[in-house]
Amino acid sequence: MEAFFLKTLFKKISDGHRVSSHELLELYSKASLPELGSLANAIRYAKHPEAQVTFVVDRNINYTNVCTSECAFCAFYSRVGDEGGYVLSREAFTQKIEETLALGGTQILLQGGMNPALDLDWYTDLLRWITTTFPIHVHGFSPPEISWLATQSNLSIDETIARLKDAGLKSIPGGGAEILVDAVRQRVSPNKCSTDAWLAVMRAAHHVGMRSTATMMFGHVETPEQIVEHLGRIRDLQDETGGFTAFIPWTFQPTHTQLSVEKASADAYLRVLALSRIFLDNVDNVQASWVTQGEKIAQVALFFGANDMGSTMIEENVVAAAGVDHMLPKEELIRVVAAAGFTPVQRDCFYNHLS
Repeated sequence: MEAFFLKTLFKKISDGHRVSSHELLELYSKASLPELGSLANAIRYAKHPEAQVTFVVDRNINYTNVCTSECAFCAFYSRVGDEGGYVLSREAFTQKIEETLALGGTQILLQGGMNPALDLDWYTDLLRWITTTFPIHVHGFSPPEISWLATQSNLSIDETIARLKDAGLKSIPGGGAEILVDAVRQRVSPNKCSTDAWLAVMRAAHHVGMRSTATMMFGHVETPEQIVEHLGRIRDLQDETGGFTAFIPWTFQPTHTQLSVEKASADAYLRVLALSRIFLDNVDNVQASWVTQGEKIAQVALFFGANDMGSTMIEENVVAAAGVDHMLPKEELIRVVAAAGFTPVQRDCFYNHLS
């Protein structure tokens, strides 16, 4: 009976029909890893027939590490008043952005903590200065940052996004999603915004024409059912707005954090990656996480549904703080993609090809 059910479900997927949450959970628990990879790879090629893998040249700039959220999974933050807390100076921004441009970068990703010393004017002044000084795309401020900033400013999320957009913010990263189930969020990040607030930020941004990515950090305290619930929330919002450019799943890195769990295996990563491609039929692009998995598993991920290698990450601090030091400069990223049998193509934030 189980074999017949899976065979019927595989045919349904191969015929292009949408998978339900219940069916995805059945695949999660019963399908083999090669079977999931084969299904995800077929869907990837149906969406992207060319044997191309895209990437973007950019830099993560963490403008502050001071954060009141104190997430249990984070090894990067500094408490208010702690030695080592910082806010980047304009001089430091200049050096980082000029180096990014010199290396062929087209965007910067701005991410930081929930620092009570920084008000909305600080953010809008920074955006105006960057966008009027440098020819670079600003992809910045995850939903928890924006939700927190709205609360601090006594403004609605809509008004906060409008002010950031007017100051030069072009798109929003999908960070801070972790698992979009409040029971999980209360355990690992109780001071961070709720699931509904995360989705509300993305909905508001999409409604004013801003695009964003969506993410999932798994492999900590969540269950398979909660992973499926997370994917369902992303798919539902994408049905509503169409604003997500890509989905980016990665595994929790436990070193130096407050969560004592075993690090998720490569098999677990590839399984969830493939399931994401199968379920998120309305999201065009799925990104491989070479930063957490390393180049070999990232190459395998290109056969498990991923069509994008994400960023060269000229600089990355948050994952590195958890003891992960995989680095791939542009030339190396191109080599890795080509060695896997694909044509590497540089893109911008909106997946327009640049080469």
